[in-house]
Amino acid sequence: MNPNLSKLQPYPFEKLAKLKGAVTPPADLEHIALSIGEPKHPAPEFVLNTLRTELQRVENYPTTKGLPELNSTIASWLERRFSLEHVDPVSQVIPVNGTREAIFAFTQAAVNRSEYRPLVVSPNPFYQIYEGAAYLSGAEPHFLPCLEENGFNPDFDAVPTDVWQRCQLLFVCTPGNPTGSTLKLDDFKKLIELADEHDFILASDECYSEIYVDGADAPMGLLEACEQLGRHDYKRCVVFHSLSKRSNLPGLRSGFIAGDADLLKPFLLYRTYHGCAMPVHTQLASITAWNDEEHVIANRVEYTQKFRSVLEILSPVLDVKQTEASFYLWPRTPINEETFAQQLFAQQNVTVLPGSYLSRTVDGINPGADRIRMALVAETSECIEAARRIRSFIETL
Repeated sequence: MNPNLSKLQPYPFEKLAKLKGAVTPPADLEHIALSIGEPKHPAPEFVLNTLRTELQRVENYPTTKGLPELNSTIASWLERRFSLEHVDPVSQVIPVNGTREAIFAFTQAAVNRSEYRPLVVSPNPFYQIYEGAAYLSGAEPHFLPCLEENGFNPDFDAVPTDVWQRCQLLFVCTPGNPTGSTLKLDDFKKLIELADEHDFILASDECYSEIYVDGADAPMGLLEACEQLGRHDYKRCVVFHSLSKRSNLPGLRSGFIAGDADLLKPFLLYRTYHGCAMPVHTQLASITAWNDEEHVIANRVEYTQKFRSVLEILSPVLDVKQTEASFYLWPRTPINEETFAQQLFAQQNVTVLPGSYLSRTVDGINPGADRIRMALVAETSECIEAARRIRSFIETL
């Protein structure tokens, strides 16, 4: 077996299950989960109708490249959403089975194992697939702390030159999981210049890009930054998007990678051997989702209401602020985050995720220490009830 499998750490939710298993929650309180970033809003009915109508397409093998009409729909959505002049659906878009699958697979294809100690660089805290994909590609992960004093984004100016020289792939997550922070044009400009100077790939995980406070400016994307910088070929740049959060379709496993055609061409070759073509009925349902914005707007309105209600309850007793985007809150806890999460579950039957489970300790610093991630994915009434219970718990400390 691949010896690098031994480097994989338990997934955050395995750690959480062990933490919760040591206590017993009150039986008279219904459990409320704010730990998993799985949207609980209803899936769009018109997408489900397309799935039902097209289900017989399971009789057809799908192509790895995807249906031309899906690729064109995705290209058009990118052009509308990020004010892009032109995205070529043939060479600059590949449908994927959700961002997790694509991020892992792209890393395997992108890393050149023959080079000296290749690095995959990512934010810390981070989506654990970045780390696992790095190890199994033969690279080492290198983590950049996302601290409050830097707006919960990495301090890219503090990264040593030798790290950039060994870097083959840099992941950014904007909006960030779990911090909700976003990158701006100056950030992208700096990273693109570094990628050019040191010849690495810049990969932007943007699966939360459509969830932000209603009425606020939409978060900038990497391809949008490329466009504004006159980089119309998206050289060295790729983005990942998904319908999971945008359209409340986590089980559809539908997303895409887009960007530099010179990177996507060999990645497509990899995928033909990888055997991960999206089923035809899923592709047709995805077309209907990408073509509609009304349900996305309604989604944002509901998340905005949840944020306002929860923050109103918790702000007087907890160091918590509105995040720039995503459906997460990233509050500082008044006690150790593991103790906080465990005792909150034991006393109030509410589950949150300790921030340290999403981070790694580097040079004695864990950016998730004394923080929790709260995913406001449940119905509004449940989120409000959870906030009230959390406040009651804090007031007993």
